[in-house]
Formats: sequence, C-alpha cells, structure tokens
Amino acid sequence: MSNTIYLGYNFKVAPLQLGTEILIAELGYAGFESFVETEEGVTAYIQKDEWHEDILDSIHILGSDEFEITFDFNEIEQTNWNEEWEKNFNPIIVDDLVSVRAPFHEKPDTKYDLIIEPKMSFGTGHHETTHMMIQHILKNDFKGKSVLDMGCGTGVLAILAEKVGASKLDAIDIDNWCYLNSLENVERNDCKNISVYEGDVALLKGKTYDSIIANINRNILLADIQHYAKCLNENGSLFLSGFYKEDIQVIEEECNKYMLKLSETLQKGQWVSLNFIN
Repeated sequence: MSNTIYLGYNFKVAPLQLGTEILIAELGYAGFESFVETEEGVTAYIQKDEWHEDILDSIHILGSDEFEITFDFNEIEQTNWNEEWEKNFNPIIVDDLVSVRAPFHEKPDTKYDLIIEPKMSFGTGHHETTHMMIQHILKNDFKGKSVLDMGCGTGVLAILAEKVGASKLDAIDIDNWCYLNSLENVERNDCKNISVYEGDVALLKGKTYDSIIANINRNILLADIQHYAKCLNENGSLFLSGFYKEDIQVIEEECNKYMLKLSETLQKGQWVSLNFIN
C-alpha cells in the first residue's frame, strides 16, 4: 500500500452545490475512490493504476451547458498523506465539548478528545454534516445503547458515540479505504465496543439497534431508509444527514412511510441533519 500512487483531480464547479453532488456521483462510477469537498468544488482521487486517458469521457456533467467546471490534476504519493493533512487539517472544537484533531495536534481541554487521522476518508468534523451529527450525539442519550454508524468514513461518529456511553457499536462503510481508516482510528482512540465492517445495507440483515447514524447522501438515504427502519428498536432514533434544506420534505415523506417521525432539525449553512424517532 505504501507505494501506491494516486492522481488528485482538483475541480472548480459552478453552480457549486448541485454541480458538486452530480460530479461526485459520476466520478464514483468512473472509478474515483475518494472525494474531499472544497470551497470551490471537489478534489477527487483515483489510483494511477486504475487511470486511463479516457477516464473523464463518461463524466457527462463536464459537457453540460448548465455548469462551468474546470480542473487540473497531479500525482500524489500515498506516503505523503500525513504531510499533506498536517498542512491542511486543523483541529476543530464542537460546542466546547468535543475536539477532533490529528495525532500531531496538541491535546485541547475538552471533555471528549477524538484523535482522527483522516487520510482520504470523509469525516474530520470540518464538513457541516459531520459537525451537526456530533451535535446530535451530544444532545441525545447514548448511554448503554446499541448504535449503527452507516457510511462511517473515518469512524469519528462511532468513536464519539462510544465515548458518550454507547455499549455496542457497528461501523460500516462500502469504501475499502474508509473501512481500513476506521479500523485505525478505532484503535487509535482505544475504543473497545466498535466493530468495523466493509459493505452496505446487506450487512444489516438480522441486526437491530437503538440508534442509527447515517451521514451519506440523499439518494442513498432514500434507498436505504426502509432497511434502517427494519433495524431500529422500539423508541429508537434515526439520525440522518448529507443533504440540503430543500431535501427535508422528500426525506421526511420516506421516513413517514415506516412510522418514523421527525423530532429534531439542525441546520448549518444549506446543509441539514434530522433526528427521526419511532
């Protein structure tokens, strides 16, 4: 793994929100592995061995008159990731209670100190959706609860859930890099109750949880809410994020089909996070 070479494509996208969402979806189908949203668009990564000259031919949004997208790309050696994140990853503090930092940052004076080496995984706490999910975990009772962190990224939400008292946790991500990164971060934070799995909702068969956390994107959530509802114990909570304010209605309608009622809404910028209870 240490000799793997990645190509990083830096896309500038306008209009930003919808364009970035479509672009990430199309790049994912084309073989790009990981994405970091930026103020101007997104940086997308693909292994050099998987790259070919026609890799962007199937990215239809690049030819759309509705969006203006420019890009450049360069080679990135995986062995330089720690150095890259050290230059770009600043620690954050949420509600004066939770710090999310890399191993090379000084330890702050907070109740919960999460040490996350993000590498190429999503979930450092900087993105609005992760920030709001952290707030949900702080505001709700997780003591003794069984918890699912679906689309776990770095594992940051599962790690915090254990630190606030959750007793049994599953962290699942379909991306191999996220799976491996979550394993590292779970060990780094000395967590004892988190099991990390690589896969999708097929892994949920026969499992139940008191709380389910899913910070993914709108389309995946809409497809998978039915599976979450089957896994949610009575008086359980389903925390959802990864979508915009204008998506609340369609998300709520889907949840209502399975007797899940909206009980709490958080908003940060155009992004929202919702808590449904049964």
